[in-house]
Amino acid sequence: MNTLKVWLLMGTLSVLLVLMGNAIGGQSGAMLFFLMAMAMNFFGYFYSDTLAIKMTGSYPVSEAEAPQLYAMVRRLSQRAGLPMPRIYIQPSPQPNAFATGRNPSHAAVAVTEGLLRLLDHDELEGVLAHELAHIKNRDVLVGTIAAALAGAISMIANLLQWGAILGMGRNSDEEEGGSMLGGLIMAMVAPIIAMIVQLAISRSREYMADATGAQIAGSPQGLANALLKLESAAHRIPMQVSPATSHLFIVNPLSGAAVARLFSTHPPIQDRVEKLSRLKV
Repeated sequence: MNTLKVWLLMGTLSVLLVLMGNAIGGQSGAMLFFLMAMAMNFFGYFYSDTLAIKMTGSYPVSEAEAPQLYAMVRRLSQRAGLPMPRIYIQPSPQPNAFATGRNPSHAAVAVTEGLLRLLDHDELEGVLAHELAHIKNRDVLVGTIAAALAGAISMIANLLQWGAILGMGRNSDEEEGGSMLGGLIMAMVAPIIAMIVQLAISRSREYMADATGAQIAGSPQGLANALLKLESAAHRIPMQVSPATSHLFIVNPLSGAAVARLFSTHPPIQDRVEKLSRLKV
């Protein structure tokens, strides 16, 4: 099911790129944007982990530097039947965490410095189990591809809008099927559709990872307590991170902003905690 979601997401956002190309340049524009979508899907699939790590400023940490963290991740990975992921630390005071990578063999888990300072043993274990659940469910790739394609759609939309403002339209002898008006309409509609796709899939992924993570940890209580702490801290402690990566984190790192709350990629924390409280592990 999660693999199907990946391909549906890639297909939906890729179609948006193609439609934008058709609106701008007819068949030749559609082909150009189709090739662009394929290239971005290829890049997103093979370099999703590298992209996420670089965009969040995370750095690798060795077992000698963080023996307790390694021991906890190794134990939970074995319990989940996963290979040991690479471990990174993000230099942010906001307590948070994320997982990335195209599959369990190419996965990474990153925790912030603030997370290691705030949570107790059971809470940290719950958070790490949640991130390993993303890896186990093979859905950590979804968000990265969504960010790459949605980011491309937004960038192209901005270019189209500026082109319309500056009067850079197509000549009358160009192919049928494309027009600046059509391109402008696509520039306004496509980013909204891309955002809706991201929201729907991201929220379902978080609920699934909560449930799977509770099973990996052996109890839902540590994760539930951690979520409440992380939500409170996210409102008090800002994180300097690109909005394009906010969906990767266990709680929205931008939840202190009004716009971020309105267009959150995460389900409400209280709903997640209530679902966890009803789980029988």
